[in-house]
Amino acid sequence: MSSLIFLIASIVLTAWLTISFKIIDRLGINNLQAIVYNYTVCVITGSIVNGSFPVNAALVHQPWFAWALVMGACFISLFNLAAYTVQKIGVAAATVAYKLSMVIPFLFSLYLYHEKATILKFAGVALALLAVWFTTRPAGGSKKSKQVSWLLWAMPLLLFVGSGLLDAMIKYVEQAFINPANQNAYLISAFFVAASTGWLILFYLFATGQQKMSGRAVLAGIGIGVPNYFSIWTLLGALKGYANNSSAIIPINNMGIVLLTALVAWLIFKEKLSATNWLGIALSLGAIALIAYG
Repeated sequence: MSSLIFLIASIVLTAWLTISFKIIDRLGINNLQAIVYNYTVCVITGSIVNGSFPVNAALVHQPWFAWALVMGACFISLFNLAAYTVQKIGVAAATVAYKLSMVIPFLFSLYLYHEKATILKFAGVALALLAVWFTTRPAGGSKKSKQVSWLLWAMPLLLFVGSGLLDAMIKYVEQAFINPANQNAYLISAFFVAASTGWLILFYLFATGQQKMSGRAVLAGIGIGVPNYFSIWTLLGALKGYANNSSAIIPINNMGIVLLTALVAWLIFKEKLSATNWLGIALSLGAIALIAYG
């Protein structure tokens, strides 16, 4: 599989993850259960790809294991936050806020790997911040929309920072510790941590009668989990294939995701975006292009 195919696959699969949050909301499926089952499916999928379940006590001594613990905790936290943001703000706006976080790994690339920086790249960073502002603004000017604006801003801001740090972490670990021999073990370990964290919460909710196990949530978890595993797997493959220009890969990946999800939100979910929101989407594409090619 060529590096370009890895990149395209990562775009499509990651876009599906965001879109799926809107679907499960419309179907009335419990977010937390679907997300926990999703990570359980990720572990199973990764084990099949790996040929065995690689998580064992010996992995504790691997240099990447501590990163896998942090990455797993970030996975389930950000996934729940992303689901809530998509359902409250919308697919297109949430995706822009989520994916413009590539500003953070870009800055890390300049510092850690001494990759080339230009005026255009820094202009792209500034444009990205404007894009988040315009895209996440409430569509109306009513008193109610102004009252909820702080809540709407808090969710994209957390997504922006959290996703950016996660992307930077993925890139750092990929550069420092990961090779074809241990890539699956690392990914499965991170997903196992996410699943284990989620199951602890679910067991408590089930035991206290606050929730009951949902068969539809299990099916949703399968529909999200398989693409979720391969979205990370293909992103790592793209980063490895384009190692000489890695600072451009995550921006290009995010540009494709923003475009695809915006089209789906508009054509399928009929999301109503204001002129200001569309301006934000356009600015986001410009920002990504400047960072990737500036």
